[in-house]
Amino acid sequence: MYTFSNRLKISALVLMVLGLIGLGVGFFTAPSTVEEAKAALESAHGDGHGGDHSSGHLIAQEQNDHAEDTHAEATAGDHAEESHAAESHGDDHSAAAAHGDAGHGGGHADHHGEHLLNSMKNRPWSAFYAGAFFFFMISLGVLAFYAIQRAAQAGWSPILFRVMEGITAYLAPGGIIVFVFLLLSALQVNHIFVWADPAVVEHDALIQGKAGYLNPTFFIIRAILFLGGWVFYRQYSRKLSLAQDEASDNKPFVKNFRLSAAFLVFYLVSESMMSWDWIMSLDPHWFSTLFGWYVFASMFVSGITTIAIITIYLKSKGYLEEVNDSHIHDLAKFMFGISIFWTYLWFSQFMLIWYANIPEEVTYFEMRFEYYKLPFFGMLVLNFVFPLLVLMHSHFKRINWFVIATGIVILFGHYLDVFNMIMPATVGEHWHLGIPEIGGIMFFAGLFIYVVFTALTKESLTPKRNPLLEESRQFHY
Repeated sequence: MYTFSNRLKISALVLMVLGLIGLGVGFFTAPSTVEEAKAALESAHGDGHGGDHSSGHLIAQEQNDHAEDTHAEATAGDHAEESHAAESHGDDHSAAAAHGDAGHGGGHADHHGEHLLNSMKNRPWSAFYAGAFFFFMISLGVLAFYAIQRAAQAGWSPILFRVMEGITAYLAPGGIIVFVFLLLSALQVNHIFVWADPAVVEHDALIQGKAGYLNPTFFIIRAILFLGGWVFYRQYSRKLSLAQDEASDNKPFVKNFRLSAAFLVFYLVSESMMSWDWIMSLDPHWFSTLFGWYVFASMFVSGITTIAIITIYLKSKGYLEEVNDSHIHDLAKFMFGISIFWTYLWFSQFMLIWYANIPEEVTYFEMRFEYYKLPFFGMLVLNFVFPLLVLMHSHFKRINWFVIATGIVILFGHYLDVFNMIMPATVGEHWHLGIPEIGGIMFFAGLFIYVVFTALTKESLTPKRNPLLEESRQFHY
């Protein structure tokens, strides 16, 4: 049986406390008025981030508004220019004010002031969401990998099942946190999902066309169905896995196989819809038919990387003695292969959108090219170039410390991927990678470690009667 060391437990608790402090600082320092937002922007001058030239922001915002107005006139010609100001990613609650001020000299100034305020108020919420979603998607990626191993009846992986089940224990608490955030957002406690604001929808023809699907009630119902299905499979599969240890036949194993095969169908549909709801709808005018696969690849490689890191850690502490270099080598092969798959999807999405140059699609990359060069291209280096160079050689995949170091870089790269998916849509050009963002990472990292390693103490780390266990023990490549 595994024992959760006091040192690791204290480290997890310290991370959570420091993370809460960092998030608290973000919420406490967020401006509450337009004047405070403008003062904060002035103080940020010269930082080198999105908030370093306020006059440039206003010009850029005016250009964005004009471009969106032009597109909206082509799709819903009876709308006035001021009604489309609400189409910007962060202008949810400013739409009515901007409309009411139309024709007055101060209309644009008020509009941009509200836009600035909403963007800055979104920052701590977005930092929280990026951390919450990233660690939740790790657990969800492991759940998919686990189900695939069960459905395929893979012979190499059963010895790692307890590690996978431990990681997926985070699915319930992590899912509850994400759900509460989504519920608060749908109730307009924050400005994250602009389509949830009736004032925005009233003046936005494109969002009105999606209102049958993209509305708060249906949004929350879908979230309950997704989370309920994922947690149900995890709990029931875990129950069958433990039952197999005590069974006199293979009935629990066969049930788990059938359950996993059926679950994968549900997973593929629900994961794609989840990515549309929880991430893509942050930009309600933007769409990509590849987005579900793209998010899946990110969570899949992050989950496999976490399996490798935790397995190596446990082995270094004297557990999982039957795990050999071939098991680590296979996990590292998946890390390499899925990194290449992620890159293929990233390039396919980018190339098709950029070449077609459709206004609703290309604006997604324009914002990131304009204001997010460092995290956007840094993510590409960490998630593609780095794994390609260091994991291509087969020998390196068998070196434990090397796999861990590479895995940490890959995980940070995919956090940046989540950061790039969330921040441009919610805080726009006024972004930083500072105390709230670091606080979000620390809090959810600490919570993840605490939940996962507590779950690992509940049962033996090695299954007892899995019919493929001996094959897994003798696995050599």
